[in-house]
Amino acid sequence: MATTLDALSSIRAFNRFELKYVIGRDQIGPIRTDLAANLDADPHSPDGSYAVWSLYYDTPDLTFYWEKIDGIRFRRKLRIRHYGSPASLKPTHPVRVEIKQRINRVTQKRRLALPYRAARALCDDHTPPEPTDPYERAVADEVLSLVAGLDLQPTSVVGYQRLALVGRDTDGGLRVTFDTRVRGRRTDLGLAATVETEAILPPDMAIVEVKVNERVPYWLTAKIARHNMQLVRISKYCTSVEGTLPPGLRLRAEEPA
Repeated sequence: MATTLDALSSIRAFNRFELKYVIGRDQIGPIRTDLAANLDADPHSPDGSYAVWSLYYDTPDLTFYWEKIDGIRFRRKLRIRHYGSPASLKPTHPVRVEIKQRINRVTQKRRLALPYRAARALCDDHTPPEPTDPYERAVADEVLSLVAGLDLQPTSVVGYQRLALVGRDTDGGLRVTFDTRVRGRRTDLGLAATVETEAILPPDMAIVEVKVNERVPYWLTAKIARHNMQLVRISKYCTSVEGTLPPGLRLRAEEPA
């Protein structure tokens, strides 16, 4: 039987590189058509796009936010993610508790599938789930260590509509996503809340993410250049926080040494 250490070691195999671009929504059609020769629609979204909602956790002084802004080479963030509309989410419906970790340019993700009620109990009340396999137990232990050790608390909800394309054959690890209607809020911090959420990206813009295991294929690099897509440094979580950032924190970078 695998040990907890074995489970944690296996997690390191899931290394990814992520590139982000911001484009006009009117560019999605031409770019998608161009990519159709090499990519297929995500089989998990047969109807086209799907809703993604995430509840992000941070410290009272927004440590995760500032680590991203300051470009810290090693950083983590914790979120609960739901695929579907808020109205469809019930306490017993499955969600994912995710730790997303960045080491230099490499992105690693650990995830644990739980009912929404159990996910909130884990992250809010430090209540571990029922015994699971070694990998899930290792992830749950890491979540508990983060929320208890750093006093993490619900900080922001981010939602968007996602269209996903996946690679085929030798590009099996490649994934390209188009995110539109990107919005967020820092009140009513529940994934089942059906409250008004403000746009954090202009409605006529979209975020494109390229996710790959090793390197971006040459053919994709050529298509990116052909459509004049410019690489950007953007975080949906940080953008949602900045909409209502407390003045004292907003001025942190200007404080004297």
